[in-house]
Amino acid sequence: MDAEDTPDALDTPDAQNTPDAQNAPDAQDTPDAQDTAKRLRAITDELSDRFYERADVVRTLVVTLLAGQHSLVLGPPGTAKSELARELTGRVDGAAYWEILLSKFTAPTRMFGPIDVAALARGEYRQVYDGRATTAHIAFIDEIFKCSTAALNETLGYLNERIYHPENGGEPIRCPLIGAITASNELPGGEDTAAIYDRLLVRLEVGYLEDPSNFAALVRSAISRPAAPPRTTVELAALRHAVAGAVPAVDVPDGIVDAVCTLRAALRRKELIASDRRWRQAVGLLQASAYLDGRPAVAETDLSVLTHVLWDSPAERPAVEREVLNLVNPDAKEALDLADALDELEAQLDAMAGQSREALSEWVIKQAHNKLAMAGKRLEKLREDAARAGRSTAAIDRVTGRQRAVRARVLTEALGVDASMVQAQL
Repeated sequence: MDAEDTPDALDTPDAQNTPDAQNAPDAQDTPDAQDTAKRLRAITDELSDRFYERADVVRTLVVTLLAGQHSLVLGPPGTAKSELARELTGRVDGAAYWEILLSKFTAPTRMFGPIDVAALARGEYRQVYDGRATTAHIAFIDEIFKCSTAALNETLGYLNERIYHPENGGEPIRCPLIGAITASNELPGGEDTAAIYDRLLVRLEVGYLEDPSNFAALVRSAISRPAAPPRTTVELAALRHAVAGAVPAVDVPDGIVDAVCTLRAALRRKELIASDRRWRQAVGLLQASAYLDGRPAVAETDLSVLTHVLWDSPAERPAVEREVLNLVNPDAKEALDLADALDELEAQLDAMAGQSREALSEWVIKQAHNKLAMAGKRLEKLREDAARAGRSTAAIDRVTGRQRAVRARVLTEALGVDASMVQAQL
């Protein structure tokens, strides 16, 4: 495909927030928009069932795509980052998909279009864009921070403005990219790749499975062949309509604007500063979250997505999460307090390494058992209350998995219970 044959790009998210888009309140209520949101919710549920302990990650990736933004999935190898991204992006029928694993030696032409050798033999300098980033609607870029110096500027232009500057010069090519999912095992190590990191609005941390029951299910899945799960898809045209029309039409009440201002002030008091651009782009995420749930206006519960937007280093994420949840989800905030108590128990277990079985058993009886049991019961009640009130249970579910993981350690390391029996005792 030549440059002149490249499809028109979807307008960038900032361009979508035009007065015309904002004055289209009926876009959310059309049958097509409702059907698209319903399908996306089904996709979210299906992937959440398939990928253990990834429900919040899946939903946030869908919201990010609906907002026309880019995301980063950060975590160690073997945490299903690539598999999850491929499975999600493969649910968009009719979309041109592009995927690449970057290295320090990746040339820009490998990403955006190799030189047409046949044309070069005729004295013409042209690039072949088919099957490359230049023509993709959805992209998955693995090891994003290993982007080569040669490809850095073009990658930034691709992510920021959805454009590519051809090797032979001339007018930049507008790319039809809706959004990119990127992944990395580590944070950027230099100023060059830090520029890319800054352009990834949503940042999601993933780790190895915490909940022993989920790990047991993962092991079983390798032994038996499960039945084919349901596979809902959504049409490319429907997704593009949602991104360009229905999502920007979602109302943002004054109360939500006040809540965002309150959150910004609270974070600044903790010296957690996000750029004005990041805050502005985050509004689209709030609208996308409401749209996905089938609501015509942003509600306080949508603010939870900001947990994945307003931090730079993983060390800052817990503080951001606490401030967000303090504002919108008191159930989840209490769950985080319980997580601190679980961390203390695990630290005590580590400190007691090498002590006699009698000493460990006494510690379990006098301290650990009751604390773990009370935490489990309280987390169960918090989840019931949050679900009944329509609030997110993602943070509570994560802490519940943590409680089960700590209890499994106590049973195996302090009491000597066979690991294969732990699941039956949880």
